[in-house]
Amino acid sequence: MVHTPDKIKNKQVDILFKLLIKQHQFINVYTNDTNILFVTLVPIRVLVLDSMKKILFIEDEFALQKTFGDIFKQEGYEMVSALNGEEGLKLAKSQKPDLILLDLILPKMHGFEVLKNIKSDAETKDIPIIVLTNLEGTADVEKALELGATTYLVKANYTLEEVISKIKKALGE
Repeated sequence: MVHTPDKIKNKQVDILFKLLIKQHQFINVYTNDTNILFVTLVPIRVLVLDSMKKILFIEDEFALQKTFGDIFKQEGYEMVSALNGEEGLKLAKSQKPDLILLDLILPKMHGFEVLKNIKSDAETKDIPIIVLTNLEGTADVEKALELGATTYLVKANYTLEEVISKIKKALGE
């Protein structure tokens, strides 16, 4: 809703507003008592992206990255991806995602090391981390949970829908 002084003709504002909405723009109208001084425009897509939950997916299999990226987009999430542990750690610190989906077997830095670093950093320690891996050993599960993982999932045991459900639960949705 646009609030303008009564002295400005509402018809001017209505025409401007309708034109900009057709162009997929969000508008802010700045006025004084009698005139429109200036208008700022923000693409509506930017407003939507700002409200989307961001998921960092640290996974070295490109096909899995692509599959999850498509699903996350359909579910209304923004995905940031890293194909190795070092890149994932950097992105966790710079992007501050709402959730991290982490594989353990990664090039450049093992997933346990990534998890340990994220959970020991004051700026990233509260980010929920779901481990999604092929490692099934009890010792691996215990170690991940001790290091601060929220959930531990073995890839072969969960469908994509079940993984999305776990993500939504971890995000409080």
